[in-house]
Amino acid sequence: MGKFVTFEGGEGSGKTTQIGLAVEWLKGRGIPVLATAEPGGTPLGRKIREILLNRGPSAISAETELLLFAAARAQHVRETILPALEKGQWVLCDRFADATVAYQGFGRGIDMAFIRALNAFSSLSVKPDLTLLIDLDVKTGLDRAGRRTAGVRPEEAEDRFERENLAFHDRIREGYQVLAAEEPQRFRIIDGAATIEAIHRQICGCLQEFLQASGG
Repeated sequence: MGKFVTFEGGEGSGKTTQIGLAVEWLKGRGIPVLATAEPGGTPLGRKIREILLNRGPSAISAETELLLFAAARAQHVRETILPALEKGQWVLCDRFADATVAYQGFGRGIDMAFIRALNAFSSLSVKPDLTLLIDLDVKTGLDRAGRRTAGVRPEEAEDRFERENLAFHDRIREGYQVLAAEEPQRFRIIDGAATIEAIHRQICGCLQEFLQASGG
């Protein structure tokens, strides 16, 4: 069975860049690895991603948003994540169930017990072996995210969440910190204010420690 490593963090934290670097680091050590993301990771998931992340003519209620994320995750786990793990691959995933607790629980205020039950159902009870939380000041992260989408046509920009107010993003950051405190054995907090290279070194250190603890 492979290992399941998730990357979490708020908007503009640099998860996507760091996953790409981590993939190359693992491949350099002969470890088979698959990079994926939520929402997404399957043809159906990518369609749901367009609905959830792109601006649209109609508002999406908090409840609908939660259920769409759960639907995308159920397909993702069944079609992509579990088969890769069963083949012995490491799976590096850009967000997973913790993001739902942070965004829809702490951010939107939906009942936590219901979210956790829905997460367990939609993920087939699959849990990450290691979670790397890239922690970053909210304003800095939103500034970075804004630069990323600058020049992108409004209808194509994946910025629906970025357009929420600062209080929403502050609650998400606080939520992630609460989750990390609840499961310190799984979470590693990465300083997202550092340079790309310094963040990568932090992540490599965590992966090396995890490898050694796993007997790799």
